[in-house]
Amino acid sequence: MASLTLAGIVYLLAIREFFATPRFARRVVVIGLVLAAVWHIEFLRVPSGADDDIHRYLWDARLQRLGYNPYIVVPGDPAFGGLHTPETRTLNNPDMPSPYPAGAELLFRGITAIHESIFALKIAFVLCDLIIVLVLLDVLPYNQQGEHWVLAYAWHPLLATEVAGSGHVDIVGALLLLVSFAALGRRWRTVAALAFGLAVAVKLLPIVLLPLYWKRIRVRDGALAAVVCGLLYLPFLDHGRIPIGSLGRYVQSFRFNDPVFATLERVAAPQFVVGLAVLIGFLTAIWMRRRSAEWSSDAFAWPMAASLLCAPVVYPWYLLWMLPFVRSASTLPIIMWTVSIIPTYYVWHLRALGRPWVLPGWIVLLEYGSVAMTSAIILLRRTTRPAALPCPAEYVE
Repeated sequence: MASLTLAGIVYLLAIREFFATPRFARRVVVIGLVLAAVWHIEFLRVPSGADDDIHRYLWDARLQRLGYNPYIVVPGDPAFGGLHTPETRTLNNPDMPSPYPAGAELLFRGITAIHESIFALKIAFVLCDLIIVLVLLDVLPYNQQGEHWVLAYAWHPLLATEVAGSGHVDIVGALLLLVSFAALGRRWRTVAALAFGLAVAVKLLPIVLLPLYWKRIRVRDGALAAVVCGLLYLPFLDHGRIPIGSLGRYVQSFRFNDPVFATLERVAAPQFVVGLAVLIGFLTAIWMRRRSAEWSSDAFAWPMAASLLCAPVVYPWYLLWMLPFVRSASTLPIIMWTVSIIPTYYVWHLRALGRPWVLPGWIVLLEYGSVAMTSAIILLRRTTRPAALPCPAEYVE
């Protein structure tokens, strides 16, 4: 916790320097990326937690190769106990089938077809992280931003801990979404649509960005993406029905770091509040579509942030989706959130001590209070900024 807190503070100081300096020397960027690679290698060597999600990824991949459906088989069922390996026996929530979309499931199977191990999955995710860096280096000049902004992504503490360390599939979705963003800016409409569809097939969060593609891709491109996503579910059909695994139970009973959702759930059913969270994301995307430039990274970051703010579960690795898109002053509250969420790791420490899985109120206040304070400062500066002085009458022609 001390190391992560220090890393978060240093990261925010670096962000301040990025805003203050329009351009950095190329060698500074190269050295910065080398340092980021060293951090990733160090975390890659650290074993994942006993019940990290990556153990579930490995189990789902193994089930598929053995001819079973991960949306139906319950890992804790004694009838399937013989299918486990030492790396899958400690997976979390063994009383539930898989909740992940079909794109993620097929990805797990493809990676472990090369080598069935948690390390192989982590290597694949780190490679996706590297590709994001390369895509950003290509995108930044088109957005008229300095190359040094790639370090705002590569240096983030969550990357080392949640990609190289714990190995979360969210980084694959973030890569696909960034590819879609880059293709949309270049008007490669088919690529943009397909990459977006595959990102949604990894996890459902980016579905709220759909309004950003309205009239920017052709109908046939959108239809092609929908067909491809539908085909991904063919291997998992259950009596002709598209399976959702434990997704319904996830919505109904999983809660973590959810102050907004918890407040709304007091007066409405969980399904309704989840629908409201999606609606808020859609409305934010529509608003950003109208007020932002056509190729704005802010427009991709804010709808996901708004939807996550109202979600029943907000784990730190969920914010990986926004990291490639936060590099402007208007996204400073999101940047702050990606750092202020770090203290939530304290809950894992408490659980290791046998304490209840409850996020202390002071952490919630610190996390969301930091975001609120950052938003208030930005709003205050914008409202108090002096207007441009009018030209004197004698100088007006």
